[in-house]
Amino acid sequence: MKKVIIVGGGLVGALEAIYMAQRGYDVKVYEKRPDIRKANINAGKSINLVISKRGWASLEKVGLRQEIEPLTVPVYGRMTHDVKGNQNFIPYSSKKEPIYSVSRGGLNAKLLEIAEQYPNVELFFNEKCVNVDLNAPSVTFYNYETQKTQTVQGDLVIGADGAYSEVRNRLMRTDRYNYSQQYIEHGYKELHIPANEDGSPKIDVNALHIWPRKNFMLMALANLDNSFTCTLFFPFEGNPSFESIQTEEDLMKFFQTTFPDAVPLMPTLKEDYFSNPASSLVIIRCYPWHYQNKVVLIGDAAHAIVPFYGEGMNCGFEDCLEFDRILTETNDNLAKALPLYTQTRKPNGDAIADLSLRNFVEMRDLVADEKWLLRKKIEEHMYQKHPDKWIPLYSQVKFTTIPYAQALKEGQKHDAIMEKILALPDIQNKWNSEEIEQQILSML
Repeated sequence: MKKVIIVGGGLVGALEAIYMAQRGYDVKVYEKRPDIRKANINAGKSINLVISKRGWASLEKVGLRQEIEPLTVPVYGRMTHDVKGNQNFIPYSSKKEPIYSVSRGGLNAKLLEIAEQYPNVELFFNEKCVNVDLNAPSVTFYNYETQKTQTVQGDLVIGADGAYSEVRNRLMRTDRYNYSQQYIEHGYKELHIPANEDGSPKIDVNALHIWPRKNFMLMALANLDNSFTCTLFFPFEGNPSFESIQTEEDLMKFFQTTFPDAVPLMPTLKEDYFSNPASSLVIIRCYPWHYQNKVVLIGDAAHAIVPFYGEGMNCGFEDCLEFDRILTETNDNLAKALPLYTQTRKPNGDAIADLSLRNFVEMRDLVADEKWLLRKKIEEHMYQKHPDKWIPLYSQVKFTTIPYAQALKEGQKHDAIMEKILALPDIQNKWNSEEIEQQILSML
């Protein structure tokens, strides 16, 4: 039985353990943090994620949809909140397809629980990766509790240890290894909307709530207990910014002016704001994602992205699915599988990084823009009438398994077409006419 060492027991590492266990490998997972299942997880205060079509496809392949779906809340569109408190619901899809909000901590705990049920999987916690011998391959871990180190050898090392991956750091010391990182000017801070005293929600649980304010935004996603996890995406410097808000008075003045309808929903705003850290957002690109037939990267270790498409986890889960497909295709020949995995997945990792930045602009700037809303109407009209010829970019990313690189290319083509269409005279009155429809079809 081939031995696999998975560095990182987060979402992607836990799912990869299940995939490799089902393939018959001997799997050992080493996680730097304590066991999340024994920690005190408050679902309302953990960072919420969304599961999209490709995330579900990856979970379904190993038979997990029925176990995971009860942890989720379906979300059918964006609910925008303007500065006057007016709300506008924008469906994600004319087909009423949802994405699914889920607690990071709750999902991680469930995947670890499932992984541990396999007799060929062992989980180890409080184990920090301190060195990787690429040629052995072996990994040296330092245990925070015993303060001792141990070196573990296997046939394959899988780096699933996140954006600041120690496995990738070792790969970066090999010849001709490419690496780049980009921090954006914005960070994020977690806030909270509790449920009402009777347990009912304060706002619609089946919508992603956005307070778009051009250069920054507040958003909220529902939890199973009808509370909401809120995230303030905000510049680190400038005015307004994390830097400019120093006192409770600064905070309340800013929120009452900028997000007035959110203030009554957030009784712990002051405590949450000043106790929760402002975290940075980084995009990481690297190449190759493997070393010989011995080491491979998956998830954020290979392609950390900003969270504005809600696809970081879905992309990581799809890594597991695609690596499994390639292992089957190559009869588990790692010398063939690892280069093919890099070649297949790297363009898609780059594409979702670009798409995520693009969606930040859409969410913070455009969702309240009349021209953008008209474009959405035209695109949904085309999608309903010609689903074989026109799928809106958001639907391609969230509701299909079309490769990200292909979706990005198609989206850029759509941009060029829609720029011409929106420039036509009187377009707001004839957007759904036969004439416009034919013009769009002629440009495809």
